[in-house]
Amino acid sequence: MTAQWKIIPEFHVSQRYSSRHVLDELVPFFRCGYVKANHATNPRDSTYVYVVRNRQDLLEKIISFFEEYPLRTEKSNDYRIFTKIVRSMDAGLHRTKAGAQKIIALAYSMNNRGHYRRRAMPKISF
Repeated sequence: MTAQWKIIPEFHVSQRYSSRHVLDELVPFFRCGYVKANHATNPRDSTYVYVVRNRQDLLEKIISFFEEYPLRTEKSNDYRIFTKIVRSMDAGLHRTKAGAQKIIALAYSMNNRGHYRRRAMPKISF
């Protein structure tokens, strides 16, 4: 946080309100995370999201699960990048300027190269 930046990896799965029960079942299945409204401030958004942010839970529960049961969808490449980010952070790379910039670049390469991002990729200064 020296540079007033905090990099927080987040795994999430979203579903429409009618399928929220699927997300609720993930909490006891993985023994971590929580379910919340996806965009609570947008009354037109009727989706919910299962969220895991704790790095140890990501490493020990989410990543280990998907190593055993790999994704077979178009999200598999994004998931590989996400895994690389979480492991880089576990190694402490996010604590250096170069490491933080690399992690942010990886994150911005995900999800259609950030097509729907509200902000341009930031420059990190320490």
